[in-house]
Amino acid sequence: MKGWATLLLAGTMMLAFAGKPAFAQQPRISGEAWAAYKAKFLDPSGRIVDNGNGNISHSEGQGYGLLLAYLAASPADFEQIWYFTRTELLLRDDGLAVWKWDPSATPHVTDSNNASDGDILIAYALALAGSAWNRADYITAATRMAQSTLSETVVDFAGRTLLMPGAEGFSGADRDDGPVINPSYWVYEALPVMAALAPSNQWQKLADDGLSLLKAMQFGPRKLPAEWVSLKRQPQPAEGFDEEFGYNAIRIPLYLARGGVSDKALLTRLKEGMTVNGVAATIDLSTGRPKTELSDPGYEIVNHVVACVLDGTKLPAEALQFAPAYYYPSTLQLLGLAYVGEKHPECL
Repeated sequence: MKGWATLLLAGTMMLAFAGKPAFAQQPRISGEAWAAYKAKFLDPSGRIVDNGNGNISHSEGQGYGLLLAYLAASPADFEQIWYFTRTELLLRDDGLAVWKWDPSATPHVTDSNNASDGDILIAYALALAGSAWNRADYITAATRMAQSTLSETVVDFAGRTLLMPGAEGFSGADRDDGPVINPSYWVYEALPVMAALAPSNQWQKLADDGLSLLKAMQFGPRKLPAEWVSLKRQPQPAEGFDEEFGYNAIRIPLYLARGGVSDKALLTRLKEGMTVNGVAATIDLSTGRPKTELSDPGYEIVNHVVACVLDGTKLPAEALQFAPAYYYPSTLQLLGLAYVGEKHPECL
């Protein structure tokens, strides 16, 4: 009976997704761009290599790789990345992925905690590919991850629904200033799909409360969110972390845009706050001074996407050129270009 129930659920999911623009099968990343990304970051084993971080792999990178392979309409590459993900990272008893795989360590997994953004990205990509390519096994795997994410990392606290960064280490029971969240872990575009996989009104509340928290997080002279935020009382930068708008936070405006959030005041504040000398930067929140200016086109694409959403500004020619150097900005650039090509072709 369990097998029949699984097949029925998978069929229901594919019917639910059928015909919706978000699940269109046409490529949204060019074959040339995807080939360049693969050559730089996809190991033959199926792992996405973070070459800016000691060549480790992590659940976030595997989720991004799966999503990009789907957007490039490449089922073979998707399966290659999924094979590594399910055999090397899906090791936890709760159905979530361990967050880090280190090629220089033995064993390769030295920390079995999960990262909720990675889990969401993996489940989201599996659901998209499963519905587009008629793969019931992908839908089944996505469903389990969505259910586990909901039960293990989505929590209610002080009237808000929150996404814990991991199943362990961030709650009030784990930290004196807990709960602690990372606002860049909210993958807004994925939350409706997670709700289809694991039906619950918690997903909509999670999206709504994520936005309300972003509006409340106005730290320092630039009024930016911190990378790690304590919610024990009012939102404030968490203890033990740099008080900064860091590399992870750079993607927040891109996630908002891709998720269909067009709040002009919020997007403008984030864009202006994270921009120094015309380029994106990590910011010391206490002083408002830049820590590192980020001139890679992959970081700059975030502001270009925001400008497109806000007032139809065309992307500059250099933003359209894809020459991957480092995993993270290259990933952001492809996600930005795919979004603009689909939703705002007038900006190309």
